[in-house]
Amino acid sequence: MGMSAGAQTGGSGGRGRRRGGGRKAPMSEINVTPLVDVMLVLLIIFMVAAPLMTVGVPIDLPETRAKEMNSDTKPITVSINKEGQVYLGEETETPISLDELVPKLAAIAKTGNEERIFVRGDATADYGNIMKVMGLLNSAGYKNIGLVTLQEPTG
Repeated sequence: MGMSAGAQTGGSGGRGRRRGGGRKAPMSEINVTPLVDVMLVLLIIFMVAAPLMTVGVPIDLPETRAKEMNSDTKPITVSINKEGQVYLGEETETPISLDELVPKLAAIAKTGNEERIFVRGDATADYGNIMKVMGLLNSAGYKNIGLVTLQEPTG
């Protein structure tokens, strides 16, 4: 009978013990540090990769040993893919017809017929289609027309 009521019920008795043998209660906070680390790594990857993802017409250019041309102004680009579709500009993804080429080119050309035009023809494209586009540009009065190729690897 010498026991007190607090000792019978398993109360703390001032010792600070909890039920369950002294185990700590589960922490209810979420650690966001790994999430922030992953997000920063993804941000850096996308910042580096974004300039590499340019939009353009996929063309397999032929290779040559000719030297690069030095130019101060950016020329207008006309692209012809392997199916013979014509694209005006490097960023466009919609083909245009040959009838639309000269009027649209005239609207873009800042210096009129003196504008430099680069023709990018796929290596597997029909030679006749490329020459048809070049002939159309020449007959419209454009004299500064160049063909774009890749630099042939040396070795």
